[in-house]
Amino acid sequence: MYAPEEIMEIAIQNGIKKIHKTVQAKCILGFIGGAMISLGYLAYIRISAPIPTEFTGLGTLLGASVFPIGLIVILLAGGELITGNMMAVSIAFYDKKISLQNLLSNWLVITFWNIIGGLFVAYFFGHFIGLTSSGIYQEHVRTIAQHKIHATFMQSLVSGIGCNWFVGIALWLCYGAKDAAGKIVAIWFPVMIFVAIGFQHSVANCFIIPAAIFEGGATWKDFILNFLPVYLGNILGGALFVSGFYYLSYRGKK
Repeated sequence: MYAPEEIMEIAIQNGIKKIHKTVQAKCILGFIGGAMISLGYLAYIRISAPIPTEFTGLGTLLGASVFPIGLIVILLAGGELITGNMMAVSIAFYDKKISLQNLLSNWLVITFWNIIGGLFVAYFFGHFIGLTSSGIYQEHVRTIAQHKIHATFMQSLVSGIGCNWFVGIALWLCYGAKDAAGKIVAIWFPVMIFVAIGFQHSVANCFIIPAAIFEGGATWKDFILNFLPVYLGNILGGALFVSGFYYLSYRGKK
């Protein structure tokens, strides 16, 4: 592992690189990012739905254990995820390596294509081929989505903070690992824990709530009213609780 001060420098450089990618690359990698997170969530549904009700905790743990595959693919094979960029791009901004316009432009493009990736998986891989549209799987999708959309604005926001605190930590640890095996382990456990706890991830919700919509279990208004507070919470979790806190702690040692 690199030392925390070294990880901070790596995170800053990665944030700069994200800004300088071409628009085409941002769009393609943003779509991949949204799709990979959604496929991880689809795996969660397929594994946890058949678990009997009396073993709900076990089903959640098993589902959470496969969910991290999405972020592993994004960070090791290539992809752009807005919740990760909320940490990496913001720390480059704090270090005055990029402008506020650079940051907001990156977040806007990546967010849009993450949403498209989530909708693509929800409709084609979930609804169209039937992986979320039959029996216990359809019921499970509806139940999870209803739990998310019935949270209050502040509950959703705080849940979003908790989620991206863990996702940001996963990126931070991944940047600190020196080999592929270390990076996979670094990503796996923080992501698995936020899913097992039940924190809300804005891009993952771009899969699960539209999946419920396609199965008649939610509305697009529900989706929008959930997305906004969770997204704001994710910003605070990544840009404040991870990059903000660590930058304030280690910038004096540069």
